[in-house]
Amino acid sequence: MKIALAQLNYRVGDFEKNVSRIIDTLEDAKSRGADLVVFAELSVCGYPPRDFLEFGDFIRRCDESVALIAERCHGIAAIVGAPSRNTAPKGKPLYNSAYFLADGKILSRTHKTLLPNYDVFDEYRYFEPNRLPAVVVEHQGCRIAMTICEDLWNVTDDPLYVRNPMDELLPLNPECIINIAASPFSYNQPEARHDILVRNARKYHLPFVYVNQIGGQTELIFDGGSMVIDGDGEVVAALKYFEEDLLIYEIQNPKPKTNPFPHQYIRTSAHQHISTLAHQHISTSAHQHIITSSPETTRLIHDALVLGIRDYFRKMGFSQAILGLSGGIDSAVTLVLAAEALGNESVRAVLLPSQFSSDHSIADAIALAENLKVSYDIIPIAEAFQSFETTLKPQFSGLAFNLTEENIQARIRAVILMALSNKFGYILLNTSNKSEAAVGYGTLYGDMCGGLSVLGDVYKTQVYDLARFINTDLETIPQNSIIKPPSAELRPGQKDSDSLPDYETLDRILFLYIEQRIGPNELIASGFDEAVVKRVLKLVNSSEYKRYQTPPILRVSPKAFGMGRRMPIAAQYLS
Repeated sequence: MKIALAQLNYRVGDFEKNVSRIIDTLEDAKSRGADLVVFAELSVCGYPPRDFLEFGDFIRRCDESVALIAERCHGIAAIVGAPSRNTAPKGKPLYNSAYFLADGKILSRTHKTLLPNYDVFDEYRYFEPNRLPAVVVEHQGCRIAMTICEDLWNVTDDPLYVRNPMDELLPLNPECIINIAASPFSYNQPEARHDILVRNARKYHLPFVYVNQIGGQTELIFDGGSMVIDGDGEVVAALKYFEEDLLIYEIQNPKPKTNPFPHQYIRTSAHQHISTLAHQHISTSAHQHIITSSPETTRLIHDALVLGIRDYFRKMGFSQAILGLSGGIDSAVTLVLAAEALGNESVRAVLLPSQFSSDHSIADAIALAENLKVSYDIIPIAEAFQSFETTLKPQFSGLAFNLTEENIQARIRAVILMALSNKFGYILLNTSNKSEAAVGYGTLYGDMCGGLSVLGDVYKTQVYDLARFINTDLETIPQNSIIKPPSAELRPGQKDSDSLPDYETLDRILFLYIEQRIGPNELIASGFDEAVVKRVLKLVNSSEYKRYQTPPILRVSPKAFGMGRRMPIAAQYLS
């Protein structure tokens, strides 16, 4: 039997496009001799549909879409993901289901048992966990067990769930496990995903076919990484990361509890890509006090951000971006990523120097824009700032220049950028990084404005890694933007270090507190200065109200600000 792994980019709620892509792929795989095509979790409606699942019409269209796909399954079978109705008198009204389609109809249906309800996941809000007996379906002489994403993830050393769907399937003697998934990207996810599949294969001595989607869905980015693992736990075929892909893998003479997967398969894309990403070690040790970084991790983050920007614009119907270009590292990296995602002709940079802007910052910004062949404008804000000073002089008389005047400059820049956005139809990209967002080092309705936050889940030290990665073969970002001390340039001689600890120290504390959930006492006990820890954590916690008002943040870490980190605003936690 030949199984086609279909790794596609879906759009939530776009039934016509999703179904059309599924049917086209079905026909393509059929023409190449495939017997079965496997699509991702909730592929019919897109993942995550969230509260669209509460609309009866949305579910009706899901049902109709599954039926349309089933009608095309003659001479070939398909596994698709879609919500299905729970007809029991009690429980949630829906299941998250995998449909087996063949002979023009629905032959079998399996429901997801383990519903993640942590970090960015909230599936128990909508779905009833499966409590029905396990089933397998036989096709082309092979007994296939269908599982859905999280159903494989309870083989860790510290299981999160009391049930293990795989243990319930084993007595049915399946010969092949197919897992359809919607597994969002974070920089440690490829390793974790690989580890889970290998653990399952080695525990049950069965081959696993794993199909994930790709694409950006607002904050979430799906990286694909679909693969086949043999019964010995070896990756014998893999699809590309961050790209649509299709692979046909042939099973020869399957037998129960043996390895039916020879090392032979037919690719339908340009080249083979068996991933080595899974072997990159991602440390979670609190005692190392580091943010995991390697050239491969940086490349993953880069590719994820480019895909996230591209899909956000494409799926929202936007075409052009604008951003403020300061000559600093954050706006420089954002501009490069945007130009790569959208094309240099679709990005506009605006330099907004004040009387405090250095000549080299302006020169660096111009050099970058010209290196990228991106159109740019220079709009000085000194005159507008002086106008505000004049207007507020009666109220501010006798008071020293302070944060108020700094914020006015940031808000003037935001007004100009938003005016250009409104007039010409641009979407403003926010350039703030995760370190700044964490400690509130930004101005509401100023530099925190934007339709999409590109670097809001990337620490400052990781931004430098991205800049060096971008410059691997060619100095696109001026070296001065990378090596000069970071500064908001809102007052004479200002440096970030005037207000914050050095970024190496700051990012280590933030990483342990945000990603690792290490508390203040543990941070101090591990060697960080007590005063620095308390100061940083106070800034993090007191800035929560600001983060509630930021644009969507592209998620690339295991714990991003936004829907995956739900913290109270009016709270105190320092000891």
